Amino acid sequence: MPQTGGMTPAPTRIRPAQRPRISRPEQWRPGPGRPGPDDDHDGLEFAGLDWSGLRARGMTFLECAIRRCALDDADLRRARLTDTVLEEVRGIGVQLSEATLRDTELSDARLGGLQLGGAGLNRVLVRRCKIDYLNLRQSRLTDVTFQDCTLNEPDFGGARLERVVFADCELRGADFSHAELHDTDLRTASRLEISRGLDRLGGAVLTPAQLLDLAPALAAHLGIIIQP
Repeated sequence: MPQTGGMTPAPTRIRPAQRPRISRPEQWRPGPGRPGPDDDHDGLEFAGLDWSGLRARGMTFLECAIRRCALDDADLRRARLTDTVLEEVRGIGVQLSEATLRDTELSDARLGGLQLGGAGLNRVLVRRCKIDYLNLRQSRLTDVTFQDCTLNEPDFGGARLERVVFADCELRGADFSHAELHDTDLRTASRLEISRGLDRLGGAVLTPAQLLDLAPALAAHLGIIIQP
């Protein structure tokens, strides 16, 4: 009979997140200054525009670029972004609930109160961004990479995360309540603070040091009393 006592189980290999596959046109054409609801945009560039207060639900962006635009209080619910890049956008209260982002890159953004509840993100790269109060409740994230980002009090409540990576990111006060995690890589997060949802970390990968840092909060959550 094979001996099993004392054997160390083989480590489980985490599946890496796929990066976006963005097709860039040879030359973007300038887009309209103030798009409207349900407009379709293909191969257009929007640069340096003030979209504050824009009401344009259900817009579609295909192979577009959105650069240095102000998005304060913009309502882009149910928008569809495919093969699209967003660079240096900024705004407070941006509404993208129930949006679909596929093969999309968001970089160097400064956003507050970004609403992505119920959204679907597939092959999305978010890098060098500072986002306060990111709302991803009930969203689905598949093959999403957060890279070199600062996320203050992000809310993943009830979300499904599959092949999601937080590389060199600061997560401050993250909420994972009722979330479902699969192949979620937190090992390279430079800061990891979880305010709620510690019991939902099954399916996440941590370093031993991170686990030790979270031990007091885990003990409190489980009602474990630690005494010398």
